[in-house]
Amino acid sequence: MPKQVGIKQLAQNRKARHDYFIEDTYECGIVLVGCEVKSIRAGRVNIKDAYVRIKNDEAFVVGMHVSPYEQGNMFNPNPFRERKLLLHKQQIKKLKALSQADGYSLIPLSLYLSNGRVKLELAVAKGKKLYDRRHDIAQRDASREMERKMKERY
Repeated sequence: MPKQVGIKQLAQNRKARHDYFIEDTYECGIVLVGCEVKSIRAGRVNIKDAYVRIKNDEAFVVGMHVSPYEQGNMFNPNPFRERKLLLHKQQIKKLKALSQADGYSLIPLSLYLSNGRVKLELAVAKGKKLYDRRHDIAQRDASREMERKMKERY
């Protein structure tokens, strides 16, 4: 079977950019079993409420829901199980130090296929306050209004 070339978006956490300031992003692999890969390729995955936890110098994604593969057998894995992330040791140490800092979290932003392999985009994020969210909404509305006025003008 030939490998696919390029990137195909499978799932995205739109809520993350609304609720957090994104400080830094990392690309990491994820350990999956065969039925999970087939289900993810079909787009039956949800990372909306997921986060990353580091324990015993290993990174795990928690709360990611992968629906059971319909053509799979009775040995389908638990949809909410913790899945190990594939990162270098230096990256894990850096992420551990950042996540222990006050107000920072490790949040998955998107899940995609890169050259036939499932990858996770991981963000080091700091939570927004309510007034920060309101400010972002006001800025977005102002820029839309300016665009609208420019279109009317020309």
